[in-house]
Amino acid sequence: MNVRSWVVRGLTRAVSGALLLAALGSGPANAAQKLTVMLDWFVNPDHAPLIVALEKGYFTDAGLDVRFVAPADPNDPPKLVAAGKADLAVSYQPQLHVHVAQGLPLVRVATLVATPLNSVVVLASGPVRSIADLRGRKVGFSVGGFEDAILGGMLHRHGLKLQDVKLVNVNFSLSPSLISGQVDAVIGAFRNFELNQMALAGHPGRAFYPEENGVPPYDELILVANRRNVRDPRLRRFVDAAERGTLYLQNHPSESWALFIRNHKDLDDELNRRAWQDTIRRFALSPAALDSARYTRFARFLKERGLLKEVPPLSTYAVELQP
Repeated sequence: MNVRSWVVRGLTRAVSGALLLAALGSGPANAAQKLTVMLDWFVNPDHAPLIVALEKGYFTDAGLDVRFVAPADPNDPPKLVAAGKADLAVSYQPQLHVHVAQGLPLVRVATLVATPLNSVVVLASGPVRSIADLRGRKVGFSVGGFEDAILGGMLHRHGLKLQDVKLVNVNFSLSPSLISGQVDAVIGAFRNFELNQMALAGHPGRAFYPEENGVPPYDELILVANRRNVRDPRLRRFVDAAERGTLYLQNHPSESWALFIRNHKDLDDELNRRAWQDTIRRFALSPAALDSARYTRFARFLKERGLLKEVPPLSTYAVELQP
């Protein structure tokens, strides 16, 4: 089963999530302040600190009634935050730069996964042994734009250009298109999921990591808010509670796994257990902390790759929330 094909489950969750979102404004008032968080996808191990914080009651301790909502379309969460339809969204640093350049009033307020997960993946048994071997070959992708920029940066490091490969849109069928021979490589494969999925399917993969091949390191998963709401005290309380969830996860991984699957029994399988182990070490231990130089460096990279016309002031798209 392709990780991206889990969208069927995600759509099921999205239906109930949409109903939940519609109901947020109704119901009796209580002491806890409501806060809506749009996920980037259906619940998966990438969201572990948030789910652990929820199950441990850390958000309740912070005076928050948090609702996580899975999107019907993974592209929607930042747009919903920009439109004032949700308080926070789980998104991606590369996408944030592009969204802000498009005029969306978004700002990064916390980091969830502090290392890149994206990678170029090939079959371990195939002929591609290095990025340079991609010349003249087919590379599958799911999302155009920033993935092209990342692939372009990796190719440039090895003396190639995007024109030296043939890009093929495989939608979200990354692993199957690679295993079937439809493409020779894929960009956008998450190293904590697709590599495990391919291994379980009996077709081990080989990954080439952007941060080792000419692309500046970046935060994979981040939390974004509407720029107009950065002084909302609920946001800092949410981030602090998420930090408690992260630290509990680091200290008690087995207990945290039990908490994670308690209300997500469908995720209790070998693929998710492997992904869980591969993701734990990648969570930001201090989610609120902002590495200014890192964000500026990556913005410059996107400008060099043609995705940004200019490098905007950092304060316009990334902040550290005040206590």
